[in-house]
Amino acid sequence: MDLRLPIVAIVGRPNVGKSTLFNRIVGKRLSIVHEQEGVTRDRVAMETDWAGHSFFLVDTGGYIPSSENIIDKEVRKQAITAIDEADVIMLMVDSVVGITWEDEEIVKKAKRAKKPLVLLANKADNALIENQAHVFYQLGLGEVFPVSALNGRSIGDALDKVVSTFGEISIEETVDENVIRFAIVGMPNAGKSSLTNALLGVDRQIVTDIPGTTRDSINTTFNYFGQSFEMIDTAGLRRKAKVTDSIEYYSTIRTQQAIKSSHVVIVLIDAEKGFVSHDARVMEEVLSAGKGLIVGVNKWDLIKKETNTMRDVKQGLIDDMFELRHYPIQFISTLERKRIFKLVDLVKKIHEEQHKRIQTRQLNLFLEDAVARLQPASPHGKEIKLNYCSQVAVEPPVIVIFTNYPDLIKTAYKRYIENRFREQFGFEGVPIRIAFRKK
Repeated sequence: MDLRLPIVAIVGRPNVGKSTLFNRIVGKRLSIVHEQEGVTRDRVAMETDWAGHSFFLVDTGGYIPSSENIIDKEVRKQAITAIDEADVIMLMVDSVVGITWEDEEIVKKAKRAKKPLVLLANKADNALIENQAHVFYQLGLGEVFPVSALNGRSIGDALDKVVSTFGEISIEETVDENVIRFAIVGMPNAGKSSLTNALLGVDRQIVTDIPGTTRDSINTTFNYFGQSFEMIDTAGLRRKAKVTDSIEYYSTIRTQQAIKSSHVVIVLIDAEKGFVSHDARVMEEVLSAGKGLIVGVNKWDLIKKETNTMRDVKQGLIDDMFELRHYPIQFISTLERKRIFKLVDLVKKIHEEQHKRIQTRQLNLFLEDAVARLQPASPHGKEIKLNYCSQVAVEPPVIVIFTNYPDLIKTAYKRYIENRFREQFGFEGVPIRIAFRKK
C-alpha cells in the first residue's frame, strides 16, 4: 500500500517555462506565467496523475546561482530544497537558447542529489527547434525530451519517463493491515505534539509555545487494550498564503500525505481561538479523501465554563459547519490529560464503522421505507423511480442506488436519503458516498 505520493519537482533557471509546464500538466492555471524572468517566487504544489500514477507536482522559482539579490537568494534556497525533498526531478532547459552556465550549475546540484532526473528541453515548438535540443546531451544526463509546454508537444513522453522512475524510489512500504492508522492535524500551536506526548506518556516531540515547531510528520506505533495503532503527528497546517518557509512548505505536503495514509484523522481545534475557516477547509479535505473524522477541541481547561458551555460550543461548531452533526466532537485538555484516550476509543469505533457492510436486503427495505415517506420530485413531468440499492465498497462506504433518471435527482433529496441512511445504520464519523446510477 502506498503510504505517500511521490513528489515531482520542476526545476530550472528563470524563464525556461516551468510554470507553463506545471499548468499544462495539472490542467489549471495556478502558477503565474509571464515573459519577465523570476515571476514565480513561491512554490506551488498540486496532486495530479498520469497513466494511473498519482503524485505531487511542485513548481519552483527560477534558480539563479550567483545572484546576491535577497529574493533571488531565497528562490535559490527554495529550489535547492525542492531538489532535496523531491523523489523525481524534472529539469527544464530552453531549446532555443541552448546550454547556459546557469543550466550547468543546476545540473551539478541535481546530480549530487542522486535522484531520478528527467531532462526536458522546452520551447521545441516545431521539428526544426527540436533538432537543436540534441545539444543538451552534453550535460551528461542521458535522454533528452524536446517538449513544448505551451502547446503540449511530447509532454506525454516525458511524463511516461517520470512515472516509470517511481519503481526506483522507496514509495511503497509494507503496511500491517491490523494496525489502525490515525493522523493528528490542525493549525499551528493547537496542541498536536502535546496530544501525542500525552497519549504516549513520554516526550517524543519537542513541545514549545512557538507555532510550527514540528516540521515533519512523525509516526509512532503503540498498543491500547490489545489493539495496535499508528499515530502520525503532523506539522501545523497553515493557510497557503502564509506558507513561505521552504521547510514548512514541504511539511504541508507531508500533512496532506498523512491524511491520505490514515484511516481516521483527528482535527485539533484551539478552544481559545475558536473555529476558523481554515479548520473547515482542513475538515473538508479529510472528508474529500474519504477518511474518518474526529473533531478534538483542545485547551478546554482554559475556557471559563457555565452549565451548558460544552453543549453550546458543540452546537456552534455544527452551526458553522453543518456536516459536523455526523461526526464526533470531543472536548479535551492535553495539559490535564482529560478525555484524551476517548479520542483513541473513537478512532477504533470509527474504523469499525468504516468497514461495516449492510446486507442488500436491509438496504432495499430501507430504500422502500425512505421513498414511502418522501417521494423524489418529478421534474418536467417525469416520474423518478428508485428501484434498488446495494453497498459496493467500504472505507468509505459506497451505496449505489439504481434509478431511471439519476441526473434529475435534486441535491436536497440526496441529503434526505443520506440522513435517513445514517439514522438507520449509523456510520458516525464516516463520510458516506451515495451514488445514483441509471438502471
